[in-house]
Amino acid sequence: MTSRAAPVVVITGASSGIGRETARRYARRGARLVLASRSRSALETVAAECRELGAQVSAVPTDVTREGDVRALAACAAAEFGRIDVWVGNAGVFSYGAFERTPERVFRQVIETNLMGQVHGARAVLPYFRRQGSGTLVLVGSLYSRVSSRDISPYITSKWGLLGFAEVLRQELRGERGIRVRIILPATVDTPIYQHAANFTGRRVHPLPPASSPARVARAIIKAPRRRRFATSVGQAQRSVIPLHRAAPPVYDVVTSAAKSTLELRDADAELTDGTVFEPPAEASPTTGGWRSPGQRMLFAAVVLAAVSGLTAWSQRKPSD
Repeated sequence: MTSRAAPVVVITGASSGIGRETARRYARRGARLVLASRSRSALETVAAECRELGAQVSAVPTDVTREGDVRALAACAAAEFGRIDVWVGNAGVFSYGAFERTPERVFRQVIETNLMGQVHGARAVLPYFRRQGSGTLVLVGSLYSRVSSRDISPYITSKWGLLGFAEVLRQELRGERGIRVRIILPATVDTPIYQHAANFTGRRVHPLPPASSPARVARAIIKAPRRRRFATSVGQAQRSVIPLHRAAPPVYDVVTSAAKSTLELRDADAELTDGTVFEPPAEASPTTGGWRSPGQRMLFAAVVLAAVSGLTAWSQRKPSD
């Protein structure tokens, strides 16, 4: 691939997890990369990795909650490489805790990062796409864009809002044949986001098993601009709960609450923390969080079995006279 043909790809949240893995994979394909995250030192680590893989890379420290930062990111990409072909909106933060125990400032910051950060990205890049007559906006949502769970209200709110925002953009851009909007909906992914999460539960956080690898999500992101499909799910096992959420909300609530108490929140000795909601890690974080294990699928299978049993019992109830 010649440098002239190589796509220009902007990736926010590029210093760890899904973003870091996506940057590496695009680098191997010869893409010209513009990488963004809050920490300059973390960003430079990932940029150096991508350069070693043969990519041209520009690193632009960016706080996606600041619209000016995001507009500057788009301007830097266009100035450096002359265009923007793909914008990957991936920056995100997480918070655990009941709604009334979650500080207002944390709730707001999760929304500002996960939802408004994507809005800022769309506002910044769409004018470039229009001038070019082409470009793909790839938004990283979540399974939690379609279902809910207790104790993560700001994250759920941001991801439901993001899916709605993406659908509106899809509708408004239907007449723009060269401009596409795609959303990726991963279930649990083995990244450091759980170690980085704010936590107001007093219990230790574990992701709901089974966890997909960041590589699977990165592959979906890279394929998204070439697909006709608007939304791509990653993690089919957990996606199976969507019909339960729609068909039997009371059963869904019982099953997911039990899973939260037994699988996700354990050991009542965790300190209360803001995590990285306001301040990024000083150094680049790994792509994975070390959460995958052979026992995870067995645990999830037990949860699914309980859900099926509960749904069967619920559906067979006779209405009272």
